Amino acid sequence: MSLRGGDPAEIGGYPLEARLGSGGMGTVFLARTSSGRPVAIKLIHQQFAGDDEFRIRFRQEVAAARRVSGAFTAAVVDAAPEAEQPWMATTYIEGPTLAQHIAEKGPLDGAELRRLAIGLAEALRDIHRVGVVHRDLKPSNVVLSPEGPRVIDFGISRAADQQTLTMTGRVIGTPPFMSPEQLQAPRGVGPRSDVFSLGTLLVYSATGRGPFDADSPYMTAYQVVHEEPSLDAVPVALRAVVEPCLDKEPEGRPSADELLTLLRDLPADLGGTGSAGAGAGRTRDMVTQHDAATPPTPAPDTDPAVPGSGSTGTSVGRGLRRRWRPVLAAAVAVAAIGGGAAVLKTGGQGGDGGGDKADTVTAPAAALPEGFAPWRETVPGGREDLSDELRCVARGEALFCGGGGVVATRVSALDGSRVWTAKSPGVPVQGTYLVGATDDTVLGYRFAAEDAPQDPSSEVVAVDADTGRELWSVPSGAWSTAVTGRTQDAVVAGSAVVTVDASNTRFEARDAHSGDVTWTRPFPADTRCAPVLAGPRLFAMCAPDAELDASEVRHPTLYTLDRASGELGEPLAVDGPAVPMGVADGRLVLLQEHREGPATVGYDGVARVDPASRKVTYSPLAKTYAGTPGMADGTVYLSGQTGLVTALDPATGRTKWSRQTGVEGASGPATGAGALYFSSASGRVVALSPRDGTPLWATNPQADGLTGDQGASPRVTVAGRVVVAAAAENTLFAFDALKPPKAD
Repeated sequence: MSLRGGDPAEIGGYPLEARLGSGGMGTVFLARTSSGRPVAIKLIHQQFAGDDEFRIRFRQEVAAARRVSGAFTAAVVDAAPEAEQPWMATTYIEGPTLAQHIAEKGPLDGAELRRLAIGLAEALRDIHRVGVVHRDLKPSNVVLSPEGPRVIDFGISRAADQQTLTMTGRVIGTPPFMSPEQLQAPRGVGPRSDVFSLGTLLVYSATGRGPFDADSPYMTAYQVVHEEPSLDAVPVALRAVVEPCLDKEPEGRPSADELLTLLRDLPADLGGTGSAGAGAGRTRDMVTQHDAATPPTPAPDTDPAVPGSGSTGTSVGRGLRRRWRPVLAAAVAVAAIGGGAAVLKTGGQGGDGGGDKADTVTAPAAALPEGFAPWRETVPGGREDLSDELRCVARGEALFCGGGGVVATRVSALDGSRVWTAKSPGVPVQGTYLVGATDDTVLGYRFAAEDAPQDPSSEVVAVDADTGRELWSVPSGAWSTAVTGRTQDAVVAGSAVVTVDASNTRFEARDAHSGDVTWTRPFPADTRCAPVLAGPRLFAMCAPDAELDASEVRHPTLYTLDRASGELGEPLAVDGPAVPMGVADGRLVLLQEHREGPATVGYDGVARVDPASRKVTYSPLAKTYAGTPGMADGTVYLSGQTGLVTALDPATGRTKWSRQTGVEGASGPATGAGALYFSSASGRVVALSPRDGTPLWATNPQADGLTGDQGASPRVTVAGRVVVAAAAENTLFAFDALKPPKAD
């Protein structure tokens, strides 16, 4: 299609040759690189360019799209999300779409159908490995190139509908190829939703019809949610693979890796099926590296794969974490609120209330270390193909960080140099980072490698703060997310660490440095529990076994837990599900979740627990607030996916202020140097005034990170005037709070 009058002659230095098409969001042009390579450039319509929320979404999607570089996807070549009229250039894929092919030539069969299925599964695997969920896999988004099928529009499909920015739960997708959860609870959609869509796509490819086709989109959607698929015309061998993909429940579907294994075992004539094989793992041994002389290094240009979720146990609907395994390296399956949490305490990590000195990061003076200069550091983990995020605590000029294949590392706040790093060989559970630190001990999590089934799947590990030497380790339970909505299986309380034993039947308290057991306390009958540290107080939050087994925690119970003896106080029933946030005016504050089916879509109330009077009071919020919660200085904050930060009074539930920022998918807050800090996985940091949310400054991205992980714990740590932010790919960077990096 020729260029039209009014079309630009070039975009971003790329001369345009032809117009490929136009849609509601933008126009697509064929262009050439300086070496002659053809590229497709998508130029956003001018009416969207001035919309701040749209820019945030487009920026977020470009960052996600850049990470996808598999053989069966259209890779991003260049992009300018900050341009006056934003654009993105991808590899130009020549060929008809799957929809065009079937309309003109009919369904596929035999070896051609098998090649398509394997190519699409590989594309999905590559997309999921970097944490992207396509959400709109359909025949018009599959191009049949001479080299094989290519999946397109994985980077901007969600940006195409501007209404998705402001309408909570808006359906994104095309009904005949959508999963049940997309239609029922779209905010909770994960990678296995794409597997469902791929199943429908394979049925369409083999028969020319979808498995849920009906006379109207509404009837089609009803059948997707409630009816069994029509698979009679699908070849028997392929049907055996497709059927589990179309399970109504996400946990009943294979991952993209498992699906790929099944498809590769199919014969060319589709006359039989195979079974999934086991994947290789790594050794368990934790390696401690001493890096005293290692200077800060820039982040690598590569994009290591981000593993995803695979289940090794019973699924719990309230976001029970699934153990990530190398063979199940799919996308990050984000639990509605299970994205991790710091211990609820005072200081730079965003908790509040009183507490003794050992409970908190040492309160920093508002001064810079002598000789400080801004720095950036990337911390290698136990696996080269694994890179996640870190979380840090500060003690003086020492930073202790963990997560992303790192049990713990010690980094100088002065210049970012690493003193030592203790690595974990296995694949971590999403949202599980550092346990905490005492004056002489750092505690983190270690995960067993796939080839070491005899080892505990997860352990709490104590490391000497000065040398990085392992002191002791103990197997750890794994029900905290299901019980509390927070990923925190162990907490540091004074000079002790409180864990849940591997059988999930009791609490165990140990001296943090020696590992000596000081007390144990069985859980109340017929419950499973998790520790909650809020200021100086330690609580046990428990849920009935029956509710956990039914994936429906509605009646959690709180107990005070004596730090010296482990004695449990009298039970206090709480209307749930509820998430512990911190302490305000001596009361434990919890946010009440608003559920739609199994998915959490936000928070609609606040509960306050007074341990002295043993009373629980409730206040409704003005509406259901979606986003990532946090608490600091007696105020609850919710940061939305598009950068909106709302401050709430926990005593009344009223909104104190609401402020739109340019930091998408932020977590926070952290406090220090007179400001509140929120930050995304891309490394964008915004500082707000605690009084009214007035933006003080913001930074540019520091890493090519995704930003959709709701429920993430604060990524910023403040040490005096030094702001240390964690970003994707185990990246840390630091700067002076009073002289932040200038944003473009």
